[in-house]
Amino acid sequence: MSFPETEILTKLVSRVFRIDDVTSLNPNPQENKNFFLRYRGQLISEDSVEAYDELADSLNQYNIMPLFREEENKHIIYLAQKQPEPKQENIKTNIILFILTILSVMLAGAQPEGPIPNDFWGQLLVLGKSIFTGWHFALSLLGILLAHELGHYFMSRYHKTPASLPYFIPFPLSPLGTMGAAIIMRGIPKNKRVLFDIGVAGPIAGLVVAIPVLLLGLSLSTLGTIDPNPNGFIEGNSIIYLLAKYITLVNYSLRLLNRKGFYIGCNIFFTGKPIPFGGTDVFIHPVAFAGWAGILVTALNLIPAGTLDGGHVIYALFGDKARKAFPFIVAILIGLGFFWDGWWLWAALLFWLGRVNAQPLDQITRLDPSRKLVAVLMIFIFLLVFTPVPFMLLAP
Repeated sequence: MSFPETEILTKLVSRVFRIDDVTSLNPNPQENKNFFLRYRGQLISEDSVEAYDELADSLNQYNIMPLFREEENKHIIYLAQKQPEPKQENIKTNIILFILTILSVMLAGAQPEGPIPNDFWGQLLVLGKSIFTGWHFALSLLGILLAHELGHYFMSRYHKTPASLPYFIPFPLSPLGTMGAAIIMRGIPKNKRVLFDIGVAGPIAGLVVAIPVLLLGLSLSTLGTIDPNPNGFIEGNSIIYLLAKYITLVNYSLRLLNRKGFYIGCNIFFTGKPIPFGGTDVFIHPVAFAGWAGILVTALNLIPAGTLDGGHVIYALFGDKARKAFPFIVAILIGLGFFWDGWWLWAALLFWLGRVNAQPLDQITRLDPSRKLVAVLMIFIFLLVFTPVPFMLLAP
């Protein structure tokens, strides 16, 4: 595709940019670099958002988009061919996956009556017959996951950044019945503020639903004695989950307070164990389990790395400096793997997929004070919802 003369484009750029030098570049689609001109200098106005919008509007008629960057204390503007509009998506796949996930989660939350056969097919038959007893678990968990993903989706729409509808992932015969959900970004966020808004909208929306669900479920739960010869698993504890149990279950609170509660609470938090076996713990209602799972999903998404929601938060807050934290985050997960081996899988996934941050079109614009405050709050929330030992398997 042919572009206008460099002089025409330079005149448009000079309206918002004090140009020191101009360099012609060869586009390289194989390296995902389709820019053809580079301007070095300084933005004339301190309002980089307004400058970007003005330049982008003036270049739109030529099917060109600007990219704002910073290199060695210099502002850089790259000009690149504008990306084509994303194709209209077919939502049949989203609907089919959502229906399958409903069935899968209902199966996970089924409460069969009577004895459970020892053979696999017998167990599957019993669960299938009682699948509709899992509706309250499915409604609670999918409501949390849907709120999370729609938070991302509607914020993307608000900022005019193309994104897909949520894709739910069924995972039958697992404790939750699903591997969660995700939306696919089909456009590039305009700047770090937009990237931040899209990133935090999901966890905030999910927690708005998850916390009331958890409190409701705990009010329906009971206290009981942990079998010294148990079978199955015990859910782990985050600070917010422990606080919810303190608030909702008076007897649980009094027990911990009367038996050196801080020491017991630390043991529960860092090991996942109700110390000692034979002691009292919460036997949670399926609705509470859904709330607990929603908070766990929020914690996993807020891990500050890569393209996870937490990765968007720290990248928007610290820019490229956030990359320096990546090795330490992986190292922490490897260390936590000695308490719960699932963290080793997460460390491997992040090492494989998490070293890339989303790159907005405008990387000069920084977060405003209100967003910085929200970013700090999200880091604090991450500490509250993080569960060092999500599951502890118990064997007779």
